[in-house]
This record gives sequence, structure tokens and C-alpha cells, in this order.
Amino acid sequence: MKKFLNIFFVLLFQVTLSFAQTSTETTTTTDMAKQYNPIQTGTISLAVAPDARGGSMGDIGAATEPDEASQYWNPAKYAFAFSRGGLSINYTPWLRKIVSGINLGYVSGYWKFGYEDLQAVSASLRYFSLGEVEAYNSEGNLVQVINPYELAFDVGYSRKLSENFSMGVVLRYIRSDMTYDDGDGSEPANAFAGDIAAYYTAYPMVGTNECQWAWGLNISNIGSKVSYDGGATQQFLPTNLRIGTSFTLPIDDYNLLSLNFDANKLLVPSFPQTYQFYNEDGQLDNQAWEDAKQEYYDMSSIKGIFKSFNDAPGGFTEELHEINWGAGLEYTYDRRFFLRAGYHYENEYKGDRKYFTFGAGVTLNVFHIDAGYVLSTAQQSALDQTLRFSLGFDLEGLRDYFGGRRRR
Repeated sequence: MKKFLNIFFVLLFQVTLSFAQTSTETTTTTDMAKQYNPIQTGTISLAVAPDARGGSMGDIGAATEPDEASQYWNPAKYAFAFSRGGLSINYTPWLRKIVSGINLGYVSGYWKFGYEDLQAVSASLRYFSLGEVEAYNSEGNLVQVINPYELAFDVGYSRKLSENFSMGVVLRYIRSDMTYDDGDGSEPANAFAGDIAAYYTAYPMVGTNECQWAWGLNISNIGSKVSYDGGATQQFLPTNLRIGTSFTLPIDDYNLLSLNFDANKLLVPSFPQTYQFYNEDGQLDNQAWEDAKQEYYDMSSIKGIFKSFNDAPGGFTEELHEINWGAGLEYTYDRRFFLRAGYHYENEYKGDRKYFTFGAGVTLNVFHIDAGYVLSTAQQSALDQTLRFSLGFDLEGLRDYFGGRRRR
């Protein structure tokens, strides 16, 4: 029985989204950079954007205005949040074009405390369900039905270090249960990881308008590797470097426009490719190929982070291909009504995720509702027509509201 075949096909389809054939006769670095070679990781669901706001602006959020879902994008932003506390509930029915039953649920929140609210604690819970998966034996008989899932729980701390700069850290526990119960020793995977984040904001003048210009950085999922067979084989977590900027321009007293941009690079080494190990006679050097694979599997996650900057078979050109980016606009009216749009790009040789995003939101007293929509430009994309929904609460406003009612 093939473990995880149905499950990982779905997850890998989400990331790669298209297929290409590589040539065993490739010899030049330029041609190597044009081979289909996406970065491989475990627990892929950790890289899925969870909220409607960031998801509707091209999957960005490193430097946007802080909100309740900042734990995923950049936890250092919480120290600059307007409200003392907030809670966000997010839901995404995922990959509905190819299979039903896959859902992502995400709950996150924060609370500021201390002198002048310079500090914040935060937490989030992510649950990625793959629905029901049927397992068959070699005779084609149904053996069992399982409900695979991935979850992550984390806690964070952020603090202002100056009037314009903050930093944050997050500690995360990850569990991925993709196993069948057939007595072969397979088991759920567990891992621990952390994030390091920074946020800087300034208020330049453009004419007579005071604008906001922010920069953000988040290195997420720095941690152990995951294994489903007791450590015999291990996979890297999707360690990611995210850098972004946001510029907010007040048009008048009621209208705001923000321009946002994020760039991402997975800090995971490239899996070796067979075309790297053909000798001058056109024959595959099997020993060198096996040694390279073993080195990859034995590599620590920390070493992999540093190696990821210069190990692409196609050289610097392919390293540039590994950078995906998103750009988005957010229009705000009276701090109550929001319209959003964006675009996300990933190189065709590294996954080919290219899509437009749209969304809207409304704030009503102490809560707000947001929705996002994905319109893919890549052929046969499983991301096409994906919807996201978010419900956010101002915890400080709720406390004041119910406290005021009790006093009356």
C-alpha cells in the first residue's frame, strides 16, 4: 500500500500546479535554471495564507497595518496595533476545484499590556483538514477510511523597542497525522519551530498629508524536521523569509489608499536533480547521485537555511526564480468599508502559482467581516475560485461595551 499517496498528491498539486519534463542531457547552467524544480517541504499547509484580508491583496502582510491575523504575517506588528486586544476567526474551503472536504481553519489573537502598552502577547491555532481519505489494499478492497490533518499551535511576544521599531518572536508546535493504521510502524509527525520578526514604521509628509511608510520582516518556521517513520526519513519545514513594505496615503479625511508589496523565499535547500550527475559520456553517476540524496536527507534544518541561498542547480538565475512576490492595494472609507485587490506571482519552474485576488470588508462597532477571492491566471490551477472568510473582534471594545452595560 502506498502511504500518503492520495494525501500528498493533493498537497503537492496545490504547490506545484503544473508539470514539466526535465532533460537528462542538460549541460549549461542557464538550461538548468529552466528545469522544473520546486522546493520540497513537509507540512505544506503551514505556507497557506489563512485570512481574507492578506489573501485578498496577493497573499501579503509583512508590513500592512496590524490586525488580529498578524501572527501569520508578522507578529512584531502587534506592538503597534491600535486596539489593546483582538481576536480573528478565519475559514477557507481549500482546493475545491479538485477535491472536496479540504478546509483550513485559523484562530488568532493578541493582547497588549505593560507601561504604555509597549508589549503584546499573541497566539494562534491552525487546523488543516484533508477530509476523508479511503485506503485500499492491492486487491482493490477498501481497508479503512482515515481523516488526515495538520495542526499548529503557537504563542508569541512582541515589544516596541523605539517609537518606530518593534520585534517579535513566536514558538510553535506542529503535528501532522497522515498515517494509515496497517502495522508498518508509520506514525504522526511532530515538530517544533519558531519565528523571528521585525517591523518599522515612519510618517513622512507628502505635500500637506502625513503618510505612513512601513517595512516588515518575518523568518518563520525555523525548527526541527518532520518524519512519519520514526526518523528514518525526514522532511524540512517550510522555513520562509518574508520581506515587505507598505505605503498608506490619506486622500482626505475619509479616504485612505495603501500600496503593499511582499517578497518571499523558502529557506530550504534544493533537492538534487539527476541531470547534475551525468558524466562526459552521458552516463548517470549513480554513486554521486545517491551520495547527494543522502547528504540532503541528513542535512540539519539550520544548515539547510544557509545552504538555500546558493545551492540551486541553475546557479544565481535559479535562485532568483525561487523568490515569489505579491502586490496589493487596499482602499479604506471612514475606517469602516474596505476594498482590496492584488496579484501573486511564482516562477513557472518553482510552482507556477499566478493569480489575481479580490476582497472586501466592513467594520461594525466592535467586529468586522472580510472576504477574499482568488482568480488564477495559470492553466489548470487548483487555487482558482478559492474563497476566504474572516471574522474579527475588538476585544478592548467588547470589554468596554459589556462593562458599560453592566454599570448602567
